[in-house]
Amino acid sequence: MLRWLAWLGAILAISWPVASPAQERPNIVVILADDLGWADLSCYAPSLWQTPHLDRLAAQGIRFTDGYAASCVCSPTRAALMTGRHPARLHLTTFLPGRKDMPTQKLLQPVIRQQLPNEEITLAELLKTRGYVCGLFGKWHLGEKPEANPLAQGFDVYRGAAGRYFQFKGPNLVARDERDYLTDRLTEEAERFLETHRDRPFFLYLAHFAVHIPLQAKPELLAIYEKKAAKAPQTLERKNPIYAAMMHSLDESVGRILKKLDDLQLTERTILVFTSDNGGLSVEEGPNTPATSNAPLRLGKGYLYEGGIRVPLIIRWPGVVKPGQVCSVPVRSEDLFVTLAEAAGANLPCDRDLDGVSLRSLLRGENKTLPREYLYWHFPHYSNQGGRPCGAIRCADWKLIEHYEDGRLELYNLRKDLGETQNLADQYPDWRDKLHRELVAWRQHIHVQMPQSRK
Repeated sequence: MLRWLAWLGAILAISWPVASPAQERPNIVVILADDLGWADLSCYAPSLWQTPHLDRLAAQGIRFTDGYAASCVCSPTRAALMTGRHPARLHLTTFLPGRKDMPTQKLLQPVIRQQLPNEEITLAELLKTRGYVCGLFGKWHLGEKPEANPLAQGFDVYRGAAGRYFQFKGPNLVARDERDYLTDRLTEEAERFLETHRDRPFFLYLAHFAVHIPLQAKPELLAIYEKKAAKAPQTLERKNPIYAAMMHSLDESVGRILKKLDDLQLTERTILVFTSDNGGLSVEEGPNTPATSNAPLRLGKGYLYEGGIRVPLIIRWPGVVKPGQVCSVPVRSEDLFVTLAEAAGANLPCDRDLDGVSLRSLLRGENKTLPREYLYWHFPHYSNQGGRPCGAIRCADWKLIEHYEDGRLELYNLRKDLGETQNLADQYPDWRDKLHRELVAWRQHIHVQMPQSRK
């Protein structure tokens, strides 16, 4: 009997690394902005607005210059973040419910899944195996039916869907009280979650609706930024006063979460991640748009150019990440799933392929590379912003875009040409052909859904 107990203890020691309780199961907070551009934070680029709380978070942790969303639109990135798997594997490659085919399209779009598949294992489900309580406040956008909503996908608490807790008046105002701004209300709910569950490991997923259209700002902040916009230099790229006021509220929300963690003495044992689901809206789409500019990046949401997929990414992890780090290694949404699961000591699913890799060696400063050569994107759709079906691949400084309508290829060197202004496909045929072969082979390997000809 004693020998059996000793054997069992050895197995458990291998499965669960020995660590103090604080190290073994750190609290996890993920704050996801909606349609926030790569250049929208002060620590990334100048704007009419300032983001002091997010800048402080970056100073306390690591800021990624080459952080990528899994897609140029929202639902696919959210699915990738929740599962660690590429949206193309999930057949969930555009926003839900998707854009209908139009008579002017050359291709017919594939039919996507209308929810995150139930057989997928979410980050919340994985963390629950380690005793975490999981709360989502805000935008899920992966299915709202009872079998698909967050409460069926591992979350214990869910606040944010119309009719479930409070009704929306537009995506940024709440009908319960027209003075109640949604960004503030979601933050209030998140603060309450932190207070309630301070004594056990928790996963807080604060998925803001800001700064998505329609652009709606608090009147007192809008008045301030309208005055600032009137005096702003003509050369300033980002100076939409409504968007500026929304950014102000978003940054204040982050500041409130940081303060609550401090007040509850949870900061030192909490991982905090801030990022966005896709690039900023840089074209006209409704009143008061374009919302922002992603310059020096090209275009924005709805496109596989850098402006549509490169996003802010900041991670603070006391005791692991040295403050003030800046990392230029390309990373993706799927990597957060693997990294956070690993941090919690959870066993990753071994019955399916994961596309994310652990960022822990980068966070610790132990390595300046990751064990992969390529990053892939697949968007076989027409976007509301004007984007057309295409795929993309990045390897080192090189990026290739393939347009599915006509097979046209674009090749860019991102180190020399961040704005993707000079197509080098004819000048560097070796790189063009290598990346194209790899992109095609990847699509075949994971059985992606492709758009079809109308003929």
